[in-house]
Amino acid sequence: MAVWIQAQQLQGDALHQMQSLYGQHFPIEVRHYLSQWIESQLWDAIDLENPQEEFKAKRLLDSLIQELQNKAEHQVGEDGFLLKIKLGHYASQLKSTYDRCPLELVRCIKHILYTEQRLVREATNSSSPVGGMMDSMSQKYQQINQAFEELRLLTQDTENDLRKLQHNQEYFIIQYQESLRIQAQLTSLATLPPADRQLREPALLSKRATVEAWLTREANTLQKYRLDLAEKHQKTLQLLRKQQTIILDDELIQWKRRQQLAGNGGPPEGGLDILQSWCEKLAETIWQNRQQIRRAEHLRQQLPIPGPIEELLNDLNSTITDIISALVTSTFIIEKQPPQVLKTQTKFAATVRLLVGGKLNVHMNPPQVKATIVSEQQAKALLKNENTRNDSSGEILNNNCVMEYHQTTGTLSAHFRNMSLKRIKRSDRRGAESVTEEKFTILFESQFSVGGNELVFQVKTLSLPVVVIVHGSQDNNATATVLWDNAFAETGRVPFLVPDKVIWPQLCDAINMKYKAEVQSNRGLSEENLVFLAQKAFSSSSNNPDDYRNMTMTWSQFNRESLPGRNFTFWQWFDGVMELTKKHLKPHWNDGAILGFVNKQQAQDMLMSKPNGTFLLRFSDSEIGGITIAWVAENPNKAGERMVWNLMPYTTKDFSIRSLSDRISDLNHLLFLYPDRHKDEVFSKYYTPPLSKAVDGYVKPQIKQVVPEFTTANPDPSSGNPTYMDHGASPAPVNHPHTYGIYPPMSESMLDTDGDFDLDDTMDVARHVEELLRRPVDSQWGGQQS
Repeated sequence: MAVWIQAQQLQGDALHQMQSLYGQHFPIEVRHYLSQWIESQLWDAIDLENPQEEFKAKRLLDSLIQELQNKAEHQVGEDGFLLKIKLGHYASQLKSTYDRCPLELVRCIKHILYTEQRLVREATNSSSPVGGMMDSMSQKYQQINQAFEELRLLTQDTENDLRKLQHNQEYFIIQYQESLRIQAQLTSLATLPPADRQLREPALLSKRATVEAWLTREANTLQKYRLDLAEKHQKTLQLLRKQQTIILDDELIQWKRRQQLAGNGGPPEGGLDILQSWCEKLAETIWQNRQQIRRAEHLRQQLPIPGPIEELLNDLNSTITDIISALVTSTFIIEKQPPQVLKTQTKFAATVRLLVGGKLNVHMNPPQVKATIVSEQQAKALLKNENTRNDSSGEILNNNCVMEYHQTTGTLSAHFRNMSLKRIKRSDRRGAESVTEEKFTILFESQFSVGGNELVFQVKTLSLPVVVIVHGSQDNNATATVLWDNAFAETGRVPFLVPDKVIWPQLCDAINMKYKAEVQSNRGLSEENLVFLAQKAFSSSSNNPDDYRNMTMTWSQFNRESLPGRNFTFWQWFDGVMELTKKHLKPHWNDGAILGFVNKQQAQDMLMSKPNGTFLLRFSDSEIGGITIAWVAENPNKAGERMVWNLMPYTTKDFSIRSLSDRISDLNHLLFLYPDRHKDEVFSKYYTPPLSKAVDGYVKPQIKQVVPEFTTANPDPSSGNPTYMDHGASPAPVNHPHTYGIYPPMSESMLDTDGDFDLDDTMDVARHVEELLRRPVDSQWGGQQS
């Protein structure tokens, strides 16, 4: 389906070219609904110039029509009814068009696929990594489908051999019955007079000898047929095992890995439709061969012939049972994982799915699935098949669900929609481990039978590790545990072991993935950003990225030990940056307006070469979830000297009062965003529109940001701008008939020794607005009408 998915993304002329490929000769609806089947067939294996290839083309035509009819039969509902009629019509139309010339159908589809691939390649640039990956994926899918075709032919061959064996055996039994009849006649001759016996006996003896000789030869032939059939079944089962290994141990495991990385913000793991179709083909092929082996065993029991066939059939039966057991137990998977940070007393959901449930008719007696929370130690015991005595580590409400079959999609799944963790039982913690480092997992288990209770399966699957919290304040530390586990877990590990240390580039990939997902931005962390983070993590001053490539970071450095001189860890600081950016700064980060990952000294070096009023935005080093404005201006205490000033950091609390863009607009001394863009060019589209003029004598108050040492005259109200209240020192005179003494005079400087403004010392904006609004009207407005 890879080519068709990409073809649907074409634009403009390429899209028109693609659409022009279709018409009455081959409707685009057929391409859409049978996209996976069409792309999996070996069209290139048919030589259009060779008339002998027509039978292959006819087989593909018949298969295409059958696929269309099957697709039509599965349509339900009002829309499905119309589609059912349409697809049935297309099946008849294609049959009448190509039944006498099936090679023309192959020519048509080859042209369509070639043109689509060319258009997609031109649009996406096949030299790009994505294009190469899609080509590789298409090649892999083709190999899998080729193997399925080989298995289909092998299974058809053994079916034909089995029918031939059955026919020959039935004839053998008839001849054997004939030999018994001759023997009975010979025995009855003893009752006849000697003359009659001598007359009839020679002919019967000759006939018996002929039949017995034929039976001996035919018994050897039947034995050879049985051995040949068993050898063919062995070959089929070897290919089945190989194909199943590719699908379950490669493709399905890769899907689960993508699902795990998606928990860290990686790309979606993708749908399960292709995987399910492969697993269903496996199930169908396995079941067909299992039935053939059972029929061969029945024939052997019906006519026992001494030889090794009994042992061979027992081995085949055991092998095919192992194969189908592995398929069923491996395809009981979690389609939608429960949240990996799980808060008690909070509703959560999950979905489990059996990929082969529909094909094996499990839904005829719908199984129930139970969910239980277990500890890391209990999970280890489960994987070792040790008896856990139904132990659990907590109580989950609404933890039972019946699997439902969805006919339109052919999926069998159980949707847990209203689970809630009522309580949790924690184990003894190891060393410095905190509660947010303890991992649990949700165990989903079920039991069902297939083939009319012929085989009974007990299936179970474990969720990705979850960290249980009881309060929102634990969320960031729990997220760190989950991030580390999802990023660095190895396939097939013992639950839930992860390396204690990783090289820095690995961690960079993980946090960059998380950052882009949380901030919902295509702008990730640049190499300069990662160098800054490395300096923070390793207390280093090197600006060379190569110096960090082979350095390792331990879990303790990541989120157990505080950064030097701070009371928070590396992760807690980084998580604070993500939260602040996600909630309040996302558009500015996407615009590139926030440098962010710059320390105070770097900011000073960058700004000192720029004109006065140039500023930049950087994340606070000293506060979790803070961002500060640094700008260059004259030193008011020393004429002719310039210096860089740093505003005390803003946090989520500040931005809930007034946005970053409005605060920047308020500060008239901020002119150019580093390096040289006028601030209005960058931020004006985010400014809050001006308040309307006074109505009926009422004036709306407005909050504005002011830095006292850099306050300039307020704009003239007559220009249409609303009156505003400053934040800091008293404002310069404005054209008002009254002077309102809202703020006390500020006699001392608001700067600390490092040139930082302390907004706590200047005044809290919200507090003064509330004070203003609580005052009696006449004291505020000097008797003005209220």
